[in-house]
Amino acid sequence: MKVAIVHEWLDSYAGSERVLEQMLLCYPDAELFVLCDFLAEGQRGFLHGKVPHTSFLQRMPFARRMFRNYLQLMPIAIEQFEMRGFDLVLSSSHAVAKGVVTGPGTRHVSYIHSPMRYAWDLQGQYLRQSGSEGGLKGAYTRWLLHRLRLWDQASASRPDKLLANSRYIAERIRKTWRREAEVLHPPVDVAGFPMGTAPRTHFVVASRQVPYKRVELVAEAFRRMPDLPLLIAGDGPSAPLVAKAAEGAPNIQVLGRVSQPKLVELVQTARAFVFAAEEDFGIALVEAQAAGTPLICYGRGGAADIVREGETGLLFPDQSVDSIVNAVREFVREEARFHPTVCRLHAEDFSAEKFRERLLRAVAA
Repeated sequence: MKVAIVHEWLDSYAGSERVLEQMLLCYPDAELFVLCDFLAEGQRGFLHGKVPHTSFLQRMPFARRMFRNYLQLMPIAIEQFEMRGFDLVLSSSHAVAKGVVTGPGTRHVSYIHSPMRYAWDLQGQYLRQSGSEGGLKGAYTRWLLHRLRLWDQASASRPDKLLANSRYIAERIRKTWRREAEVLHPPVDVAGFPMGTAPRTHFVVASRQVPYKRVELVAEAFRRMPDLPLLIAGDGPSAPLVAKAAEGAPNIQVLGRVSQPKLVELVQTARAFVFAAEEDFGIALVEAQAAGTPLICYGRGGAADIVREGETGLLFPDQSVDSIVNAVREFVREEARFHPTVCRLHAEDFSAEKFRERLLRAVAA
């Protein structure tokens, strides 16, 4: 069987690249197609020497630094890839990869990380963050996003089968594209977060500090609970807001960016991992479970697929300080119910090995 794997772009090793890595392990002889490839040499190991086919975007002016600025050209670029002769096309898509054009003799299965958020439900946030709300720039950007929505809707009919990384994304696919998707949770490196033996002494939140993560809400909640220590790891644009929310609270430590070994230690010794974001899935949550750590999470998004309510954690109903406080206090009262071994066994269901098994089964079905 001749297989092609289509991925949007390569510039870092992050969540979608973990999925690509497992796809390449499932189909080691597959040809790889990406819009552009600017991955650093030290991060290329997961490609196992494979040299991707790239599009004309690779050769555009200033593409290495500004390839995302060519968003309006990406639908054209993805449609230029020649897929004739392939029995199977497997795409990994959070923007345009699902829109690759295949013939009637080719099966196309697309793994959807998310429909294009900036073209659909997060358009307003995208316009604000890019400074494109008004004027000629705003009018052009709105027109561009309108055109992208039309293409996105039309191209969503091209794959023969859609796989969603969570029930939450499957719902978004149903809403935006009017299609059904099978849920296949992404692979998580559970082996990298073993259970520890040290006492569990604190609560932890570890996250990129960007607006939608709402880390400042967690800090504000723990200001109201001075008897409970909280450690905050991570950095990003919202770091000053988080620092201000934690300022003067003797029970809160803001650690900034930490090394991977330190992150594992923080999670292994935590009484619970607190998470206030509405996330597509939430790999960090599974990593915490792998370390035997219960979760206290906002109950929308991918967290609802990860937390077994009352067994491996608790879900709170609102992104608010009061809701977090109530959930943490409930956890403290019922802490004996949450056993680290149960959390660890649950996390193993999200392993890379399980992902590969399920991916191969989904493609064959």
